[in-house]
Amino acid sequence: MLASKLRDQISHLTTAPFNMLVPRSRCPACGHQISALENIPLVSFAVQRGRCSNCKTRISLKYPVVEALTGLATAFSAWHFGFGLSMLGASVFIWCTIALAFIDQETGFLPDQITLPLLWFGILLNTGSTFVPLHQSVIGAAAGYLSLWSVYWLYKLIRGKEGMGYGDFKMNAAVGALLGWKILPVVILISSVVGLFFGLIQMIAARGRWDVNFRIHFGPYIAIAGVLAMFWGSEISRYLGLPF
Repeated sequence: MLASKLRDQISHLTTAPFNMLVPRSRCPACGHQISALENIPLVSFAVQRGRCSNCKTRISLKYPVVEALTGLATAFSAWHFGFGLSMLGASVFIWCTIALAFIDQETGFLPDQITLPLLWFGILLNTGSTFVPLHQSVIGAAAGYLSLWSVYWLYKLIRGKEGMGYGDFKMNAAVGALLGWKILPVVILISSVVGLFFGLIQMIAARGRWDVNFRIHFGPYIAIAGVLAMFWGSEISRYLGLPF
């Protein structure tokens, strides 16, 4: 009887829906389901003094950091673009890239549930030339994917191992879909510089050895580069003397 109940529980866990909407958020320590009042950005963290209301386990600082970044970036989008489709597109892009950056840094994965809808969102948004004309958006999506796909295969042929994941291709394609193909050189340049910066930090932290737990994946680099390019891509292109 006990074995049968255990099998039923395992079967339920493996077949129950698990995506961006369900199940509800829970405390990773005790499994307590987070209520609506416990899920108010920043406020709930402060009221609960950074601890779970049920088991009192300390809540990671990454949650208020993500909430604060998202709020500040959204407010800046409204100030930079004004209220309209550009502000909406910028906000959605920022929400998704912040989520992708933190997910990739923690797990090493860039979920299709975010990257692919963001790609299509960018193309649909540009049917009205919100950021770029539609043809530049479509070419940007293809060029964004193929540019990192080519780097992936070149690295694999030379070194015999993978240097990045397919999620990076899709995320870069989403950036190209929203901002167009002309901005991709800026995105790739910035992401490479940011990657070099964090790579140096990693090497210093490891004292010359790379076998250290600290590691940052390419998704956060693309996120930082994409947001910078969205706000100041034209200025950066002119400063670098790029022809487009």
